[in-house]
Amino acid sequence: MNRKEILVSPIVHVLGARPNFVKAAPVIGALRAAGAEQAVIHTGQHYDARMSEIFFDELGLPEPDVNLGVGSGGHAEQTAALMVGLEREFTSRSPVLVIVYGDVNSTIAAALVAAKLHIPVAHVEAGLRSFDMTMPEEVNRRLTDQLSDICLVTSPEGIGHLANEGVAVERAHLVGNPMIDTLLANLDSFDTGRVREAHGLPDRYVLATMHRPANVDAPETAAALVRHLHGVADLADLVIPVHPRGRANLLAAGLDDHDRVHVLEPLGYIDFIAAVRGAAAVVTDSGGLQEETTILGVPCLTVRPNTERPITITHGTNRLVTFEELVPGVRKVLESGAQAGERRPPLWDGHAGPRIAEVVMAFLGGNGALG
Repeated sequence: MNRKEILVSPIVHVLGARPNFVKAAPVIGALRAAGAEQAVIHTGQHYDARMSEIFFDELGLPEPDVNLGVGSGGHAEQTAALMVGLEREFTSRSPVLVIVYGDVNSTIAAALVAAKLHIPVAHVEAGLRSFDMTMPEEVNRRLTDQLSDICLVTSPEGIGHLANEGVAVERAHLVGNPMIDTLLANLDSFDTGRVREAHGLPDRYVLATMHRPANVDAPETAAALVRHLHGVADLADLVIPVHPRGRANLLAAGLDDHDRVHVLEPLGYIDFIAAVRGAAAVVTDSGGLQEETTILGVPCLTVRPNTERPITITHGTNRLVTFEELVPGVRKVLESGAQAGERRPPLWDGHAGPRIAEVVMAFLGGNGALG
């Protein structure tokens, strides 16, 4: 491997949504330490500063080289705009590798454009499967893995999923979870007391996040969800930073029409995880939060029929619940004070970033991509 060639051949990271930033920080840091030239493209899929820019500041990410400013829109509209902007950037930058994260529209758009331009793709968080093709995220991650030259896998079952889909074994690498790298690196910064004081929160509360289309897009479903969230608030104060997606439907359904519901604006990473750390329980439909609660030992009730992260159930605090099971589930947690066991998923040890950098550098040095 010629280190000088790597220094002049950019690795481009494509980031679009909050979980991407959290996963990318340790990867970018490890590749910087390895001497790689890098560029960061922020697609602007999360266009609210509280959902994007603050994460760059808090996580020590380099300022994006470009922000495409795509914003919201339907899947076809947003993905098309992403592809147009990314094709322009990839053509002008000639990256030696494109690294994509997670399963958002920015992820599949970047993978498609790179593949058509014959640029190698690395997918961080490859191999996750819910086996529910009604989820747009499932479509995105399946297609991204098929287009990726490097599949960077966070948990062991992902290796099997990729093998079952015909992904060559040499393309798949179990590296651990870079989101957990970020969590562990910032543990001392998660000051729950400060967040409670700043937002007027009680000592005991349940924290909720809801943004999945299946839960919030249809007004009648959002209204049913709000009724059950009010049931949770009957048991304990409910703190809910409201994601831009679903905000209108949840508020229209009367989310804040309960004395013990605390509706907050989206929080930065440090404040949000501090709030999670201090919660008696978490109610969510988020993927990443299932992982973060597993490491923090906070009971998590995931309001979905399935999860692409089953290891958070077998090795963590997570439990899947229906709307009807939500209130009884929270009641049980509050009465028992249930916490996590001692098991932690393999390689969720804070060193996924360096392992990813090692795989990437070996690939660039060995596949002829550098000339």
